[in-house]
Amino acid sequence: MSRPILEVIALSAEDAAAAEAGGADRLEVVADMAADGLTPALENFTAIRAAVAIPLRVMLRLADGFRTGGAAGVAALCERARALRAEGADEFVLGFLDDSGQADLPSLETVTDTVAGCPWTFHRAIDRAADRDALRKQLAEAPGLDTYLTAGSPDGVTDGYDLLLAEAARTAAGDPGYGPRLMVGGGLALSHVPGLSRAGITAFHIGGAARPQGWDAPVDPAAVRAWREALDGA
Repeated sequence: MSRPILEVIALSAEDAAAAEAGGADRLEVVADMAADGLTPALENFTAIRAAVAIPLRVMLRLADGFRTGGAAGVAALCERARALRAEGADEFVLGFLDDSGQADLPSLETVTDTVAGCPWTFHRAIDRAADRDALRKQLAEAPGLDTYLTAGSPDGVTDGYDLLLAEAARTAAGDPGYGPRLMVGGGLALSHVPGLSRAGITAFHIGGAARPQGWDAPVDPAAVRAWREALDGA
């Protein structure tokens, strides 16, 4: 069995290099964590891309929340996605909800068509969905969707832990809509790892946990290394 994936949030080239040095397998490239992660500036993406050899998943999200802002917002997202794609971005993170709290399929289809052929993660918008099982079934045939990033709850992994175990079982069983990999993140602690690993979860996402000094400090490679060792030993 291949080792678990460790994905680390990177805001800068310094973050990226430190995360790679600590043993990260992949980076989620974002800006503005005060808004829970927005699309990075093109120059920041290119600096990060030049700093590391590991894969990058780039956030496509222009404002706090999980709505697109209508046709103008979708057009702006597509423009940013095309520019990132032209600079070598080939994996993305996105997720939009409609007014009923389910997947905004027209917006998702438009944006993912812009980056056709690229794998992508549906991010923690799933934790805000009115019916997450229904959302998964809505997206069961979405081209390129290979990962759900979730804490199981808007309030984090501790609150969503039992749901994550249940979804891991459904993923293992191959239930409709549960084909994409389950990546756990959002208040994830090292104490959660053994039980999640026993349930078959093989992908983990950290942001603040890679920065013991807070979000104003860069990624600490020693902190990432502690996670890498914990995942490898789980």
